[in-house]
Amino acid sequence: MALPNGVCKPFVDIIDSVNNPKSTIVDLSADYRFDTTGQWTYGLPELNDRTTIANAKKISNPGCYATAAQVAIAPLLEYIEGGAKPSVFGVSGYSGAGTKPSPKNDINVLSNNLIPYSLTDHVHEREISSQLKQQVDFTPHVAQWFQGISHTINIPIKKGSLTSREIRNIYQDRYQGEQLITISGEAPLVKDISGKHGVVIGGFAVNSNEDRVVIVATIDNLLKGAATQCLQNINLSQGFGEYEGIPDDTVIRG
Repeated sequence: MALPNGVCKPFVDIIDSVNNPKSTIVDLSADYRFDTTGQWTYGLPELNDRTTIANAKKISNPGCYATAAQVAIAPLLEYIEGGAKPSVFGVSGYSGAGTKPSPKNDINVLSNNLIPYSLTDHVHEREISSQLKQQVDFTPHVAQWFQGISHTINIPIKKGSLTSREIRNIYQDRYQGEQLITISGEAPLVKDISGKHGVVIGGFAVNSNEDRVVIVATIDNLLKGAATQCLQNINLSQGFGEYEGIPDDTVIRG
């Protein structure tokens, strides 16, 4: 299902009424990402148990901003200073602003411009925080390019706990073998991820006070942020190889 938020339930109810044990639903909207009934599984394979996803009959596909932010923050959760909150500055191309005409997808308004929106309480802020079990601040923006997201993420850490090199090693170890996550020494560029199927995480700058890490993550909002991740979930749920039909094509710098 690739329907707008808030309209999926009648379709889910109809599928449920047929009671076909072979049916599997993968929903790309936000409607079931906060399910508390246990009926829905959150389908982010790099962070969630793949066996659980493979056995699920209802899979909620994560959001685009939320996917990149989660994989970029998760490896450092244990190093975050108590009570502190990571802050995510996210910028998306206008394909992420929906098809309903608005200033956010009007190329004339966007020309030489950057539009901040949903300054507080964006649904992806809630999604990131609930999945990581760590409160995160998130502010989205839309820019004049078509597809691709760049996150600049500030993560407060315990003073003196990690060097830049140690942080990069933590990420390389955490995501070793993950075809769709690439670790880069340099901050990745959004133009390099557009049209590609993974997430690139890089930068790993530690401030002079040694209590804050800045990480940059890029993702194509239409691919790993939506369709590619959906295909991972379909493949897992149907017993195929997870990456069937997904090119290994991420380009990185550094």
